[in-house]
Amino acid sequence: MKLSTLCYIEDETSYLMMLRNKKKNDVNAGKWIGPGGKFENGESPEECVLREVYEETGLTLDRYMLRGVITFSSEGWEDEIIFLYTADKWHGNITDCCEGELKWIKKDMLDTVNLWEGDKIFLKLLAENSPFFSIKLSYIGDELTDQKLTLY
Repeated sequence: MKLSTLCYIEDETSYLMMLRNKKKNDVNAGKWIGPGGKFENGESPEECVLREVYEETGLTLDRYMLRGVITFSSEGWEDEIIFLYTADKWHGNITDCCEGELKWIKKDMLDTVNLWEGDKIFLKLLAENSPFFSIKLSYIGDELTDQKLTLY
């Protein structure tokens, strides 16, 4: 099982998201997600999210919060535990990313972009300012086949 981070950088109306359209053999191909990625040896979740956000966006996070943990399971792919963050303060300039196109997506327009079905669930939790949560999302292909949510 791999460990990774995912971060939704937000302003009052939008999230900075990435259309995953540049990487080969990408489980997220064609989907809009937040920046993030796999842990390197010896990294904490915080070190990973800071590094991945900087590598993928050029931004340095100044204020971020761990909001939940996602267990992602998809037939044909390695299972993954994802530490989910939001960030509302940062500095730097957005740069091009080798994994996809970055774009600010209005929060009220998220239903118009191609998201994982499970992402719609946790993005709603973020919008509702839910307490810390753990969610297990199981897929066959792009179809969400099971979900288990625990709020803390």
